[in-house]
Amino acid sequence: MDPSEVEFLAEKELVKIIPNFNLDKLYLIGGDLGPFNPGLPLYVPVWLALNLKQRQKCRVVPPDWMDVEKLEEMRELERNAATFTPAPCPYYMELTKLLLNHASDNIPKADEIRTLVKDIWDTRIAKLRLSADSFITQQEAHAKLDNLTLMEINTIRGFLLESLNCMYKLRSNLQPGSSKGPLADY
Repeated sequence: MDPSEVEFLAEKELVKIIPNFNLDKLYLIGGDLGPFNPGLPLYVPVWLALNLKQRQKCRVVPPDWMDVEKLEEMRELERNAATFTPAPCPYYMELTKLLLNHASDNIPKADEIRTLVKDIWDTRIAKLRLSADSFITQQEAHAKLDNLTLMEINTIRGFLLESLNCMYKLRSNLQPGSSKGPLADY
């Protein structure tokens, strides 16, 4: 799965909007949305919120976790914890990118939020790299990936798979009585 596929999944998350138009319910395959009444907030998928925002048909309300004070607290928790703390949202990085790129005028302190989310991401990725390094150097057979998001797992997946494949090849060639030679992969 590549990052664009993870972003596609993130676009299904619900976000609150305040429409400025009237429309009865929309009957979509994924479920009914609406009715849309001016000034009355409702939850819609991110893809629809961004589409309406681009057409100046609504105002996007940032998610509860997208607040400077809450993100500062989460950043400190992540920095001080030895393990991964629960992410603010399963798609926090993707939603931040989407909402700040397309609706930053509706989000107070957008630049601070962008910086805080990037700090949280960097801290979590650094922890993930250290965990992967420890996992490989200790020649572990399995790992527990609690509180990681899909994008974080996707970031380390390629490196980890290659490392595990190399470890497997080395182990199988070093075992006594192994019938495999150095050209067994060809």
